[in-house]
Amino acid sequence: ICTREERRTKMTRQITTVVAARYPVGECPTWDERRGWLLWTSITEGTIHALDPQSGARHEWRFNSSVGAFGLCDSGRFVVALKDSVIVFDPETGDIEPLAQIEHPIEKMRLNDGKVGPDGAFWIGSLDDRPSKEPIAALYRVSADGKVSTITDGLKVSNGLAWSVDGKTMYHSDSRGPWIDAWDFDLADGAASNRRRIAEPDDATGRPDGGATDLENHYWSAGPSGSRVNRFAPDGSLVDYVDVPTLRPTMPCFGGADMKTVYVTSLSENVSAELLAQHPLCGSIVSFRSDVAGVPVTRFPA
Repeated sequence: ICTREERRTKMTRQITTVVAARYPVGECPTWDERRGWLLWTSITEGTIHALDPQSGARHEWRFNSSVGAFGLCDSGRFVVALKDSVIVFDPETGDIEPLAQIEHPIEKMRLNDGKVGPDGAFWIGSLDDRPSKEPIAALYRVSADGKVSTITDGLKVSNGLAWSVDGKTMYHSDSRGPWIDAWDFDLADGAASNRRRIAEPDDATGRPDGGATDLENHYWSAGPSGSRVNRFAPDGSLVDYVDVPTLRPTMPCFGGADMKTVYVTSLSENVSAELLAQHPLCGSIVSFRSDVAGVPVTRFPA
């Protein structure tokens, strides 16, 4: 549990509104360094969006399913997690290539947070989509040939995937645990071992949602219940945090030419009308500058 002393380490950052919107569940901000795009998903609306911050040009792709997460491919395509399947999608042509099917224990579940790991596989978790949030979700590894491996189960809301600079440590969280775990990671075969709990953030600190890492091997975690983005040291101690005006931040990512711009998505779903009126940026995307650059995303070999 984070101590009161740790909570005093607040970073003051100028917050910039990137996209003024009210996404129900804005998630998975991803920086495409080739195109110079910021991409994100509106999970429950089943859309992936792109913004060119330089020109202001926007793109949108719509799917017949929720879109829990996505990653970039070597080919320029996207690897996309729908409700219960993973596909490879071509944003230029709209072509879809089925890759893998995920068998959920019950109907009221969907795929959630995911990233392409340094092993080249697509790592994707699931969640119990009911209010009760029972521990029936899991974390999966999907290889380029479509093979699905279950890494761990007994989760409520799988979240927070990110890797250290050298790729040898994987971070993973459960938003309803709530906890953040670290694993030893083998880049050669994607084996995750030596799982250990490094933090159990409370509601005031912010239950852990989406995550990212910086070049100092610190782990940044969106804390929607605390309306902030937390920065944890590798041992799980909270060293910094940034308050954000979006009320319910969901995930940070690093981007920009120097990888020092932190983009943060947020959600507005299940937020009261009173709170929405008080927080007009709830559901929007904001950014702030970091003193440390972030770890670039890995691409899926497809």
